[in-house]
Amino acid sequence: MRSDSALSDAWKKVAEKAVAWRRDLHANPELSNRELRTGKLVAEHLRALGFDEVRENVAHTGVVGLLRGGKPGPVVALRADMDGLPVTEEVDVPFKSHARAEWNGQTTGVMHACGHDAHTAILMAVAEALAGMRAEIPGTVKFLFQPAEESPPLGEEGGARMMIAEGCLSNPDVGAIFGLHVWAGLPTGQVRYRSGPLMASADDFRIHVCGRQTHAALPWRGVDPIVVGAQIVNGLQTIVSRRMNITKEPSIVTVGVFQAGVRPNIIPDSARLEGTIRAFDEAQRTEIHGHVREVAEKIAESAGATAKVHIHRWYDVTVNHAELTTFAGPTLERIAGAGSVAIGDKVCGAEDFSFFQQKVPGFFYFIGCTRPDVDPTRAAPNHSPLFEVDEDCLEVGFKTLAGLALAWLATADAKA
Repeated sequence: MRSDSALSDAWKKVAEKAVAWRRDLHANPELSNRELRTGKLVAEHLRALGFDEVRENVAHTGVVGLLRGGKPGPVVALRADMDGLPVTEEVDVPFKSHARAEWNGQTTGVMHACGHDAHTAILMAVAEALAGMRAEIPGTVKFLFQPAEESPPLGEEGGARMMIAEGCLSNPDVGAIFGLHVWAGLPTGQVRYRSGPLMASADDFRIHVCGRQTHAALPWRGVDPIVVGAQIVNGLQTIVSRRMNITKEPSIVTVGVFQAGVRPNIIPDSARLEGTIRAFDEAQRTEIHGHVREVAEKIAESAGATAKVHIHRWYDVTVNHAELTTFAGPTLERIAGAGSVAIGDKVCGAEDFSFFQQKVPGFFYFIGCTRPDVDPTRAAPNHSPLFEVDEDCLEVGFKTLAGLALAWLATADAKA
């Protein structure tokens, strides 16, 4: 296989294109399951490179490209997500997004506020580089350009689960998968990873508290769902602090919505709470679900009200495969430099890359995208309208992602 210096040479040839792709995608973001332009751009690029197979419209708008090397060997997959977010951009750059679209019934601005434009540009660059050295590759590389990582619109399916259901990991069967994420607050050039749980599961809950409406001057004539709701909020805070073994894994239960009433002199009939549950252990995740139901229902019952609880399971825990992580760490250090690579903290954000990892050994890692002149602690976070990507991170992403794929193919081929 080629040396790391060959990847440096390959980057020099594709660097300007990668920046141009990233800026074009940033100026033209598309929401989940609506990545029509992005998918077409990717598919045309892969076909122009002479890929053996290019499948479009996978999980609505996704693209799967197959590049067979010149030597027999295993199959590795590389994944990039393509969707933007319903966020109105506030960053003043020449390629600022002015796109608008409808999201769950509301008109909103659209922005690549999580860096998926960078991910797609990086993987397009890797595709071009590996296509140029395919004769030396001992195996096959699958390129997964995934839609709807940020979750599909209400009432729709999509994302990694749908891609898997439509066969993206089979024919030929994938032996390992790698993915990366640009990360604000981490300086460009820095790489972070960890074995085992890396990112949390993510679930939404809704609690409908039903009381009995009355005049606010006669509270004893009704059942106040606002007071009950407030007690439920307090009760939910004791789940993590008093019921979970926090020495095993951290977890979070947060209420983000509390709505009730229309007038100051009316105790309303009902109140609505919404929130999120995050966990790093699937058993604890299920346990928390039970506690949320119990707390809400029993507090409401004790006050003469009722509480109906609905919990929607979104993404599972992103768990890096132990053996694959042991392989990947030294590879990242060799490519990015030992001083730039370290074990990172767990992240309470969630990723549907977790579903790929449930099917095949998977490794996910973070690369910094904060400029050196910006205080990392003050950098606008991912999902912020002020989120920015230092384009120098594209080189780090390109070299590490391509390097991991080539190194794994060579190692797996040697073992075979």
